[in-house]
Amino acid sequence: MSADHATGYGLPFEGLRVVELGNVIAGPLCGSLLADFGADIVKIERPDGGDAGRQLGLEVDGLSVWWGVGVRDKQCVTLDLKDADDRERLLTLLRDADVLIENNRPGALDRLGIGWRDLRQVNPELVMVSISGFGQTGPMAAIPGFGKIAEAFSGIVPLTGDPDDIPLHVGFSLADASASLFGLLGAATALWARDCNGAEGAQIDIALYEPLHRMVELQSAMLAEEGRVPLRNGTNNPYGWGQRMMGHIWLAYLARTGRNFPF
Repeated sequence: MSADHATGYGLPFEGLRVVELGNVIAGPLCGSLLADFGADIVKIERPDGGDAGRQLGLEVDGLSVWWGVGVRDKQCVTLDLKDADDRERLLTLLRDADVLIENNRPGALDRLGIGWRDLRQVNPELVMVSISGFGQTGPMAAIPGFGKIAEAFSGIVPLTGDPDDIPLHVGFSLADASASLFGLLGAATALWARDCNGAEGAQIDIALYEPLHRMVELQSAMLAEEGRVPLRNGTNNPYGWGQRMMGHIWLAYLARTGRNFPF
């Protein structure tokens, strides 16, 4: 997205102050999306090697390709959050921040005295995006979660692949990417409520599997209503909607253009 020079408007999140306590993929990608729309991101890293994304995957000239993706348009600051002075430095940043992004295990920040209940006393207008394996509360909150676990747990993996083959994972970080998108949506929604409707800040609680479960909501509803277990159909739409829709589109195209073929 680029600035609209005709009207003089810049990017929609210009001036938005964001602190990121993200690690590896979901948190940093959410921060990158906000940065893409103009937000000012301060990324906090541990002193013992920093974000694990620095060592993730393919390296070129000694640098992780993913690191270039995850850190773009961010200012990196090293803080040891187990140190009282560094925690105070973090609080200084958060007193003037609009958004905090974190994807630590639930309870980790609370034990350091910088969890949601603590931070809302420091900055009542803060919007905190928390991404975790299984959410901040509930019987599975303390269980570690990762992207591929979330993809299987959501029900999307059993739908992927050919009918006679085993279920398949997709070849990229689907759960992390989806959670980061929902984190952006949650932050934007909470900021709208704060700035336009007079609400205070809010914590956005996203489990890695939840955005994917939202995407397979139709199949889940059909299972609940009809007791029919969704099956793998390869590249085919199990309900035929895609094929019928494409047929209608081609017919409309041919009628409008007078052509015999769409090429």
